[in-house]
Amino acid sequence: MPAFDLVIRNARAVTASDIFDCDIAVKDGRIVQLGQGLDGGAREIDAAGRHVTPGGVDAHCHLDQPEPPPVRMADDFDTGTRSAACGGTTTVIPFALQHKGQTLRAAIADYHQRAEGKAHVDYAFHLIVSDPTPAVLEEELPALIREGYTSFKIYMTYDSLKLDDGQILDVLAVAREHGAMAMIHAENADCIEWLSKRLEAAGRTAPRWHAHARPMLVEREATHRAIALSELVDVPILIVHVSGAEAVEQIRWARAHGLNVFAETCPQYLFLSAEDLGIDDSYEGAKCVCSPPPRDKRNQQVIWNGLADGLFTVFSSDHAPYSFDGSEGKKPGGEEVGFRHIPNGIPGIETRMALLWSEGVMAGRITPQKFVELTSTNPAKAYGLHPRKGSLAVGADADLVVWDEREFVLSNGQLHHNVDYTPYEGMHLTAWPGITLARGEVVWDGRDFTGQRGAGRFLHCGMPTLMPRRRG
Repeated sequence: MPAFDLVIRNARAVTASDIFDCDIAVKDGRIVQLGQGLDGGAREIDAAGRHVTPGGVDAHCHLDQPEPPPVRMADDFDTGTRSAACGGTTTVIPFALQHKGQTLRAAIADYHQRAEGKAHVDYAFHLIVSDPTPAVLEEELPALIREGYTSFKIYMTYDSLKLDDGQILDVLAVAREHGAMAMIHAENADCIEWLSKRLEAAGRTAPRWHAHARPMLVEREATHRAIALSELVDVPILIVHVSGAEAVEQIRWARAHGLNVFAETCPQYLFLSAEDLGIDDSYEGAKCVCSPPPRDKRNQQVIWNGLADGLFTVFSSDHAPYSFDGSEGKKPGGEEVGFRHIPNGIPGIETRMALLWSEGVMAGRITPQKFVELTSTNPAKAYGLHPRKGSLAVGADADLVVWDEREFVLSNGQLHHNVDYTPYEGMHLTAWPGITLARGEVVWDGRDFTGQRGAGRFLHCGMPTLMPRRRG
């Protein structure tokens, strides 16, 4: 009888710190041995010297998140996690959104119902706290942190979600007391509103004006304020989807002053620019409307520099899947609308890993180890899933990607999401996952999706381990 369920032979294994040649043995969905010339497995895969990395952990994505009608996200937990697997991501962490007036437990119950029996890969939930009542702060949130919901997102913009500074301080105080990770969407809502009204009064409502309503200074100011609030409470924070130089400068300042400020960025800030929102009044630019918006080519280099030198802790997709055509996506009710009313977000859960491997590792901008750190290990640590996830080590789940390095032109027809476009259409890439394994089972074989609906498990998260928890 074979000693193992699966052996991957001749792997060029990559972790966040090392690269080494080995065989990888899997039993009961976990890695049980790393070594040379291991005993046989019931199944064997010859990696033939190709790079093998831990499966991706996409720690910032939106799936089947409730929206005001007629808008509806194109991907649910079925199509979204199928797409993730085909792109090398084996764990996703979307958001359970609390509406104002709703309890957090009601939001979580709704989200579990949306996910149950659909996911192809493992998943956890962040919380979105939009209504921090005394009951939420004193009872619900502490209890939920103990139950494995150890991260939550705070918005400084969007009328239905934003908190004022006092409310943010209250939520950060809970994070400090109970060891949770607070994520902050940092944009100044009042500045955005002031600019939007003036643009609309001048008839400037095409998608391209979205970037003018959200210049870098609104992100810079909010990032500075978020850092100050976290300093006051003395709690780590993670600034999500950082877009350019001005917010980067604030984070560098905070780090230089010994503050525990972590940062995330996303593919759109490396590969898209404000020009993708349109250089005229065409509605095609709606495909790339997201917040913060893409900046210019100079800022793309700033983001690359931050990935290479350690400024950024996490590289996520911020997958927010709205179809371009039809009545539920970028054209609500089937109508072209002003920039303020275009659903914010772009698809990217399947392309995240290949874009960074192609243009980061293959182009010599970052090392393979840095790739693993950004896409897998650090997000697992930030949200309490490491070392079960984000590791290529004995005892970790056998979530693995065997990389194919080949040249091709990306098109939406190759992807497995339920969105009718990709903003990266026509890009020349040099790598794509050749095999994706989730807990030792092949879910993508390089040509076909082979996963099973409902095979993904919900994960209760532990405490973040990016840094030791402070006491007192």
